Amino acid sequence: MADHRPKENENIPQENIHTWYIRNMVCSCSLVLVRQLLQQHGVDIIEITLGKVKLSFENGKFSLSIFNQLIHPYGLAVVENRNDQLISQIKVTVVELIHEMNNVDSIVRKSDYLVEKLGLSYPYLSRLFSDHEQITLEKYIILQKIERIKHLIDSDEYSLSEIAFMMDYSSVQYLSNQFRQITGLTVSEYKKSDGSSKVPIDLI
Repeated sequence: MADHRPKENENIPQENIHTWYIRNMVCSCSLVLVRQLLQQHGVDIIEITLGKVKLSFENGKFSLSIFNQLIHPYGLAVVENRNDQLISQIKVTVVELIHEMNNVDSIVRKSDYLVEKLGLSYPYLSRLFSDHEQITLEKYIILQKIERIKHLIDSDEYSLSEIAFMMDYSSVQYLSNQFRQITGLTVSEYKKSDGSSKVPIDLI
């Protein structure tokens, strides 16, 4: 989800161009928020995508510290460490696959998708994720799938069989079992609930 109107940056001095990676910026609402905050402070946006911004400003008129102060109240933060940047990119890629593409590339081939997008081996990405997060990459993917399933159920546009196919479950039973294991609710119980079990995808 990029800003499709990037500014021309051929004539911008390199010292005025800044690229920052942002933790927890994994949904379209956070992208809109960050864009609005930057525009309110008169910062030129060269490019903005989930988890990343490329900006142009003269030193002294804006800074990393100011930006962090702006986004901190919304649970966002610039990550400067290379490993933290990569973990942020992993999360954005998983969210993109599951929530925006409806898992069209198949969760079975998630490793290929991540490798293609990030240019690193899946074992390395998986190990890095587990070393720095409280859960494994596999569990993170499952939790994102469950949240997507909740939204698809709430939309009432698809049957459970269609949702199982979209999310690449081999059967409705498999989906139902995993859904209950993660949420503590059966699909039927969830449908009758108030939806309070939903978890914002940026908090997973």
